[in-house]
Amino acid sequence: MIFLAKVFITLKLTVNDPQGLTIQAGLRDLGFDSVRSVRMGKYMEVRLDQENEAAAAQAVEGMCEKLLANPVIEEYRFELQALDQE
Repeated sequence: MIFLAKVFITLKLTVNDPQGLTIQAGLRDLGFDSVRSVRMGKYMEVRLDQENEAAAAQAVEGMCEKLLANPVIEEYRFELQALDQE
């Protein structure tokens, strides 16, 4: 079965985010004064072939822990969606 994993990775709240601060300043310079904070992150999509959703979730969890995210400074979450056979 083919699954689509949508992976969202963000810096932990305790980690300084200079990119987020730069974006926040830029938005304020453009007149968006209501912006109070910005946290920069990463988004990726991974298609994988697994027997079931539990196996797909376990595989994506391993990918995030071993390569996609740095668990020391980043948090991650993902959503799985079963796709029709491609």
